[in-house]
Amino acid sequence: MAARARNARLPPEVNRVLYVRNLPFNISSEEMYDIFGKFGAVRQIRLGTSKETRGTAYVVYEDIYDAKTAVDHLSGFNVANRYLIVLYYNTSKQSKKTGTKDKEEELRKMQEKYGVDGEQHARAKKEET
Repeated sequence: MAARARNARLPPEVNRVLYVRNLPFNISSEEMYDIFGKFGAVRQIRLGTSKETRGTAYVVYEDIYDAKTAVDHLSGFNVANRYLIVLYYNTSKQSKKTGTKDKEEELRKMQEKYGVDGEQHARAKKEET
């Protein structure tokens, strides 16, 4: 039965990298390995350390099926009175963020090239309304 489950087709969002939110700020790497290691071999864990990323982590499994099992079992798991939010890492969200930055840079360069002041244009539109 387990072999057949391994051959089952996985949804497209499933991957080896998990994004974990709502972690206690004082959780250690060792505790993270204890929690996530129960579901398979963990290649890497990266805990957020900056003010914006505290309470989050990325967990990378060796095997995609282990990652799926971890998501299935650890979503909503209580750690130090906090319920974990475990999601698959979504690369398209990351690329959209960088895509926006690239577009803004491209727009700025075009404004310089053609001598257009974006703020002046925004004021003119505002005055029209």
